Order: sequence, then structure tokens, then C-alpha cells
Amino acid sequence: MLMEINPAAVTDRAEELKREFPILARRIGDKRLVYLDNAATSQKPEAVLQAMDDYYRLYNANVHRGVHTLSEEATALYEQARVRIARLLHAPSEKQIVFTRGTTESINLVANAWGRANLKPGDEVLITEMEHHSNIVPWQILRDQIGFTLRYIPLGLDGLLDVSDLDSLINERTKLVSFIHVSNVLGTINPAAELIAAAHAVGAKVLLDGAQSVPHMPVDVQALDVDFLAFSGHKMCGPTGSGALYAKRELLEAMPPWMGGGDMIREVKMSASKWNAVPYKFEAGTPSIAEAVGLGAAAEYLSALGMDWINAHERALVGYAYERLGQVEGLRILGPGPDQRSGLISFTVDEIHPHDLSAILDQTGVAVRAGHHCAQPIHDRFGIPASARASLYFYNTTEDIDQLVSGLEHAVQIFAW
Repeated sequence: MLMEINPAAVTDRAEELKREFPILARRIGDKRLVYLDNAATSQKPEAVLQAMDDYYRLYNANVHRGVHTLSEEATALYEQARVRIARLLHAPSEKQIVFTRGTTESINLVANAWGRANLKPGDEVLITEMEHHSNIVPWQILRDQIGFTLRYIPLGLDGLLDVSDLDSLINERTKLVSFIHVSNVLGTINPAAELIAAAHAVGAKVLLDGAQSVPHMPVDVQALDVDFLAFSGHKMCGPTGSGALYAKRELLEAMPPWMGGGDMIREVKMSASKWNAVPYKFEAGTPSIAEAVGLGAAAEYLSALGMDWINAHERALVGYAYERLGQVEGLRILGPGPDQRSGLISFTVDEIHPHDLSAILDQTGVAVRAGHHCAQPIHDRFGIPASARASLYFYNTTEDIDQLVSGLEHAVQIFAW
């Protein structure tokens, strides 16, 4: 059962947490910073910044390859991060966590390792019309090289997937269903359990894009029974260039490596090589050690806050935002109502380009995203070139929303002149 928080009570703890994020003390001109671009990248708390600083100041060495003190300490920190991530996702083992540079690299890893080994002409891969480009383009590239069929679950103008024809979309030719857990444009929370069960019923595997879900809600990979889960560290208080792929152990064992090099091998001869154990056979070369340490610190930070509380806070805040934004003249919210969405809202305002909106809001200290958000097919579906997006996190407050609305009303007044 979801934790509930009264919107009037969301500010107190969030205001306390703001103080743990140095950048949130900044001012933009003479305005306090209201950071509402969390779906693009979140801010970093002192705990994460300190963990990365400590690594470079005290432990900087390569991992897995040395027996000296610094190398062993760095390796311990690196592997501790893997444990922390596994704990956050309720993964059976940390050996099922492969470090990557983020969701995009994780999806490309699955496409190039699992996809190349398992897909052939006549097979079908099913994605949706609400995907981020990173879950469209890799499959288009692989389709053009291999010759399988790429199909799409349609998107309704209500911002929800149309699953009325799911029985024909997922069939005996379907080998993989890959979909976004939470839309980065519409905020739609997709029916992951239903889609995973339908895919498994025909023997298909499932890749879940968790870039917008793992930072914001409890995600239990065992309860979902998902085969692959990709996510990014920089959207969950971790550093840029960090992320991971979770996968079932038997899939990792069977998949060939994607990249070759150091550390992913057990033995190299001039005639052939033998691969390292899982997950290391997918981590070629010197890894992003400091970034992994920072990601582990972020996972620990979120676990301590409680993913149930984070989700409840955002649900209360998005309800408040949905109501307040509805009072802005000419503003149209894309996607479903607050009960079916996560803590982000994309919108348009009549006669004002989203880029102009974003520029005017910036003058009032409010940071939002404007553009197609790496999801052009969604905007094509709604017949618009771009949208503005306000995306929330646990350090946002009702006061932040009020400042956003005030800035939007100011923009409407400017263009009314």
C-alpha cells in the first residue's frame, strides 16, 4: 500500500534536505534557485560529493589488479557500491549488477550482447511509442543489421499505452519486450507487471528502462521478475557517467561480452581468450571507479531516506503542481492525471514556444527543461514540436511550485502585451 502524505506537509522535510545539496543554496540573479529539471539530471548531496572526494584524495588506485593497500581499498569501495545498488533494487546478488555509464549504455549492452546472440530474421522486438530515443535507436540499428521486426505498443492521446491488442502484439515471434517504466515526457507509470507477465507467457525476455523509476519509487527486480533493468546514476543523486544494468544471472552467464579489453578476461592467448566471471566480463578496461563509488553512496543515501517516502512526497507534490498549473491561462498538461503519473509534468502554453518559456522562467530563478526531451515520437503523436517540463524530486517543495506558477503567469503577461 502506498504511503500517503498531505501536500501541505511536504515542505518541512524537503527544506531540511535542501541544505544537504550545496548547489541548491545558489541564487540566479537575485532569485533563489528552484531546480525543476530532475528528470534530466538530479543534484548531488554532500554524502555523494564527499565519497567521490575521499576516493580521489585517499584511495585513488586501479581496481582488481593490484595487491598493494590503495588498490585493495579502492577495490573494496568499488565492490561495496555494487552491493549497495543490489540492495536498493532487491537483487538476489551483487554479481547481477554490471556497471555502465548509464541507461543508454546499458540498453546498448543488451542489444549488442544478448540481441546479437539471440535475434534473427522473423523474430520480433516490441517497444512502445513513448520510448526515450535510447530505447528506440539501438533496436533500429540492430534491426537494420540483423533483419528482425520492430513493433510498437501504441500511445493514446490520454498519455497511456493502448494495451487493448496486447495478445496480438506479444506473440510466439516476440523475443524481447523493451519499454520505459515511467515516461520521461508524460510521467506515465506503465503497467510493468502486466507487460512482463504477458511477455514471459510467450517465452520473451523483458528489458525495463528504469531511468525515471529507480530514482523515484521502490523497484524490486525479483517481485517484477524482470530480466533486464537499466538505470542512470545522475538521475538519482549520483554522478554523471554512472549507471548499471541488472540482469538475471543465467542471462549474464549465457551472453557473450560486448567489449573486449582488460579485466573482462580470465586468460588471453594468441589463439583465443577466456572470459572473466560475471559481471566482470562486461566491464572492459579501467572502470569509472570514482563514479561507481559515488553511485553507491547515492544508492545508500536514497535507501536511508526510504523509497516509499520519496515516492509519497513526489505524489503529493505532483498533485499540488497539477492543480496549480491548471490555473495558468492557456496551459495544457500532457499525459494522464496525477494519480497515474510520477513527479514530472510536461506542458505547453498557448502562443509561447517552450524555449521562450524556459528562458523567462530562468530569469525568475526556475530551471525547467524545454525541447523534445529525447522523445520525438511522443511529441509527433501530440502534434507539437516541443514541450516544457517541470520535474520534481524529494528536495522540492510547494513553494518551488508556487514560484514556477508565478514565473509562468509572468510569461503569459509578457506575451499578452
